[in-house]
Amino acid sequence: MHARLLTQQDDVDIVAITGSSKQKADSFAAKLPHAKGYGDATAMLDAHMLDAVYICTPPFAHGMFEELCIERGIPFFIEKPLSSEEQLPHQLLSRIQEKGLITSVGYHFRYMDGTERAKELLANRQLALSLGYWMGGAPGGTWWRRQERSGGQFVEQTTHIVDLLRYTVGEVTEVYAAYHEGILSTQDANANVADAGTVTLKLTNGSVATISNTCIIPAGEQCGLHIYTNEGKLEITHGGVKDHTADKIIEYKNRSNPYEKQMKAFLHAVGTGDASQIRSSYEDACQTHRVTMAANASAASGNVIKLA
Repeated sequence: MHARLLTQQDDVDIVAITGSSKQKADSFAAKLPHAKGYGDATAMLDAHMLDAVYICTPPFAHGMFEELCIERGIPFFIEKPLSSEEQLPHQLLSRIQEKGLITSVGYHFRYMDGTERAKELLANRQLALSLGYWMGGAPGGTWWRRQERSGGQFVEQTTHIVDLLRYTVGEVTEVYAAYHEGILSTQDANANVADAGTVTLKLTNGSVATISNTCIIPAGEQCGLHIYTNEGKLEITHGGVKDHTADKIIEYKNRSNPYEKQMKAFLHAVGTGDASQIRSSYEDACQTHRVTMAANASAASGNVIKLA
């Protein structure tokens, strides 16, 4: 999807692809006009003077690719989540900040028209409660179903809702989580992620939130964030935002492609040095990662996790 959007830009040329094997990289590169495939990222970076890199790997594979870009001072776009580990993103962040490197993270919900409208409406309302949800089935990839490789559903998938909460409502100060296990693991001997979970959060502005998820339902995936204020409810979903007030419901549908807006913000930053249009930098995404990792820690320990 990223490659398709990039190839539609007149001033962008994808020249190199690294895969988990050269065969896979060559197969992907063959679909692009000028790309060459590599089985090794170092060889790729040594062979080309790249203006930017897209890092689109599973969570457990993060680290080396970021390090290589940081060493060479190459701006990078990276897909969420930042890692299946707790500390790695914060270690990388210090080096990114030292270099002053341009980064962008794939939290595309921030670029939805409905999210922009929700932020405008919330500016003049009093917040009380937010309810987030991601309800669906477990993706088939074996890495997704392994806790140590994906981080689990809250880290790998529901991170979008956590990030949307931070972006529209405010920063999180406390996290308490409870998870359920035992259903998916009986269906798939490889699986060890939780089936479902509920996470309660306190925010700096005094409001509270609950975000719940499950990965066991066979059909009907849904995700979104409902925000309750003194004037009613805002309901943000993939389609846009609905504004429920006392006497009416107004729906603001997404018109533009958030992935395209996300891409153009990154390309603008790479081309001009102006990163003001990027809505999720690596530094900002680290805060979302802290919250999702705190949820896992709370579920494991039974304790409330306080974030500085």
